[in-house]
Amino acid sequence: MGKITYINASPVYYGIDHGMHPDWLTLVPDVPAALNLKIRNAEIDISPISAAYYAMNHEDLLILPDLSISCDGPVLSVICASRRPLDELTGKKVMFSNESASGASFLKMIFAGRGIRPEFSVGAVGHLDRIPEDVDAVMVIGDAALTQTWEDRFEYRFDLGALWHEMTGLPFVFAVWVVRKTFAKAHPELTAAAHELLLASRREGDAHTGEIIEAGTARLGLSRERIRAYYDCLACDLDGRKVEGMAAFFQGLFDQGILKTPAAIRFFELTKQTEIQL
Repeated sequence: MGKITYINASPVYYGIDHGMHPDWLTLVPDVPAALNLKIRNAEIDISPISAAYYAMNHEDLLILPDLSISCDGPVLSVICASRRPLDELTGKKVMFSNESASGASFLKMIFAGRGIRPEFSVGAVGHLDRIPEDVDAVMVIGDAALTQTWEDRFEYRFDLGALWHEMTGLPFVFAVWVVRKTFAKAHPELTAAAHELLLASRREGDAHTGEIIEAGTARLGLSRERIRAYYDCLACDLDGRKVEGMAAFFQGLFDQGILKTPAAIRFFELTKQTEIQL
């Protein structure tokens, strides 16, 4: 099972990290982009992955119900830092984090919808001092978005969660937990057990928010208030509004030509599959 290494996944893995780790489970920690590839290459069977990556590979995957990393407004940890307003980035160099898929796809959708045509590149943007001087804007995700002083170099800072909410009034789903279809078909009971373990682990996280905040504070070196504000922005469930927001995101990706075919949202169930066809 994959495990996102950012603190945004800490609430889901709290129980597993604190005594609920069964012998049959092996955790594989990594950044989202690496987990995307590992699930596609069958190196892992269950994992959180970028929602956009699910959409690109939806025929091979099933979503585990009621698990996500999402927001309903600002998210703080997925940003576009820019020297210019977004509408002035045509012909300018925009670098995406090599650790993301959903944020990058969403920003491309925003640019396409506004007729903005930057020069895109992908690279390591986790450290401000390593970004080439000729880059006009960067999309940063995860802990680096919280800890680096992006305003020292970039005048404008756009929160992608806030941008989405302004556009749609809906939550934005950055990541979902998925299982490979072939694994779920071969091992439905084990898949169900892993799903229930994640839900139980998250319930433990919900009961220990103070400890999660303290751990995040110690790990990132930020104030307790800053970490609490960050976790207040996040949600780790996947209710109807979030599914609606995810469907709208997938439809937007298809409408802008980023997805070649419409994405179907399919959930794992022990006895059947639930499908929403766009």
